[in-house]
Amino acid sequence: MEFLTLNTGTKMPLEGFGVFQIRDEAQCEQVVYDAIKTGYRLLDTAASYMNEEAVGKGVKRAIADGLTTRDELFITTKVWVQDAKSEETAYEAVKASLSKLDMTYVDLILLHQPMGDYFAAYRGIEKAYKDGLVKAVGVANFYPAILANLCENVEVIPAVDQIELHPFFVQEAALENMKAYGVVPQAWGPLAEGKHGIFTDPELVAIGEKYGKSVAQVVLKWNVQRGVSIIPKSVHVERMEQNIDIWDFTLTDDEMAKIAAKDLGHSEIVNHDDPAFVKMLCGRNIH
Repeated sequence: MEFLTLNTGTKMPLEGFGVFQIRDEAQCEQVVYDAIKTGYRLLDTAASYMNEEAVGKGVKRAIADGLTTRDELFITTKVWVQDAKSEETAYEAVKASLSKLDMTYVDLILLHQPMGDYFAAYRGIEKAYKDGLVKAVGVANFYPAILANLCENVEVIPAVDQIELHPFFVQEAALENMKAYGVVPQAWGPLAEGKHGIFTDPELVAIGEKYGKSVAQVVLKWNVQRGVSIIPKSVHVERMEQNIDIWDFTLTDDEMAKIAAKDLGHSEIVNHDDPAFVKMLCGRNIH
């Protein structure tokens, strides 16, 4: 496993494991345990995923069984917009997440969406950082202009911005903007949520065959080689094992370019201008 150094000096694994949409408590606890047993050390959850308690239980079991230690793990959670209407409520939301996870700190806290008074909410997670409740602070779904405005007006520059990044939504401008501010990019939906015929794409299949790898492994490695942290998810152990088995090959510059050429220039997973998107936000069913 390779690591990225955040602007706090903290090291974050390049690859982690996400638990979005795994809401059944028993299943989520087992999946987290299986992920740790498979070798994942970065675990990504959120208040809006409604599974922080299950994540905490899975982590506790893994530690009790000697699979890892808390110091070896990198735990990320996120403050939801409805819990971040002010500095005070955001700070309390961090403490609520810690309580559900049954942890004294998390390694990274993200402000989940740039909605409402996100500057006040960000001050709340800055306070949590200063008080030692979190090791690093960041944001999610903050696109270039919003991220730049935030970075120019806060005391603690975000360590991470978690956004949609995959071969059909390359977002080079967003990556360049993050680089300018020293923000690490992290991809949600790194496999495009299975859309665009990604797993049967002839070029991706051919690249995979060259290395004896699956399309998923090729696509994940493509993002990693761009310096993007990835958090694929699966409830199946064999896929967990496959997704983490990407460290023994390197894509050529030509292959990297061919994959990037699939860029559509926009998301087909989330339409931020669609009223249904806002409804989905209110239903807490969003990355």
